[in-house]
Amino acid sequence: MPKIQLLDFYIEKLGAEPGTFGEWEVPYRFSGAIEEHLEVRRRAAFFDVSHMGRLLVRGGDAFEFLQYVYTKDLGKVKTGFMSGPTLSLNQFARVKDDEMLYKLSDEEWLIVTNALATEKMKSFFASVKTEKGSKVEISDLTSEYSMLALQGPESVRVMEALGAGWASGLRPLEFRQNEVIGNASVYLVSRSGWTGEDGFEIWARPTEAVKLVEQLVKLGVKPAGLIARDTLRIEAGFVLGGNEYGEDPSRFPCAVGLRYGMGAVSWSKRGFFGEEALRACRKEGPRWVRYGLKFSKEAGRIVPRNGDAVYVEDVRVGWVTSGMYSPILERPIAQAYIDTRYAILGEEVEVEVRGKRHEAKIVDFPFIVKK
Repeated sequence: MPKIQLLDFYIEKLGAEPGTFGEWEVPYRFSGAIEEHLEVRRRAAFFDVSHMGRLLVRGGDAFEFLQYVYTKDLGKVKTGFMSGPTLSLNQFARVKDDEMLYKLSDEEWLIVTNALATEKMKSFFASVKTEKGSKVEISDLTSEYSMLALQGPESVRVMEALGAGWASGLRPLEFRQNEVIGNASVYLVSRSGWTGEDGFEIWARPTEAVKLVEQLVKLGVKPAGLIARDTLRIEAGFVLGGNEYGEDPSRFPCAVGLRYGMGAVSWSKRGFFGEEALRACRKEGPRWVRYGLKFSKEAGRIVPRNGDAVYVEDVRVGWVTSGMYSPILERPIAQAYIDTRYAILGEEVEVEVRGKRHEAKIVDFPFIVKK
């Protein structure tokens, strides 16, 4: 089983509790998931997200190749900026993966895949390359670089303390390459993240990443693990492969029902893979759509789980995809697919958690609105 490059360092030096995610060994928690969650919301903390895939696509046909693979119009992306999130679909308009793309030039792009999808996407790229006869080269950089995410309202202050005052001038989804942060040489730093907070994602060789982590710890920035990262993304209304989307049609509706937003699909764009099925779903109208569920405080600290049933009266109208107890809202929350006939904002429903029904309301995302 592969493990992220710095895992032993986190266990020995920072007391990380390891766990598994897919085929990866990762740090699950350090001081405690709730404490880490609150640290990101109130100050800043850092994650190691090196289990995510990092691919390089380059060549004379790179732009046309990626335009075919993804649902977003990449023609609008400026050099030095990320495009995302965008979706890669199968022929039935189910989602293979949601990904971020970094434009180095028209002929050179970096792609961050979700950990569970890296090998699948490499295989898909290879099949498309053969089908189209595309002049592209695909390289897997996952093992070459560590990837850290500094997240939280004080992340700019932390970057300034590391001597990277220029980072405050980066616009959302803008990135720079070959910079020095503190005494660490980094390959790439972007203003991006997956928590709903301001922050930066940093790629560096593992030896340089250790230097950066040591400096962050000296500044009092706490590490956070995968559990906190998951609860933060649920609060922000972000999706996770295997929970909110996937290719199994018995479990996942077509991508229209995902309600991804953020321009993940450019409807003015033509000729991408899975387009025919996606437009057919849009014309017909999705049967299931993704919404949030906010429970009352009386529900206590229950944790809704994937697959928990949602009811109106005694009619099953949906199912939970991800759930948590929100330490910010002090109540349980969940993401769920709801039958469009019942998907009314503010509608009261019941969710069956461990054999007992609890009242909740249908709400939109995000659960946490930043001022």
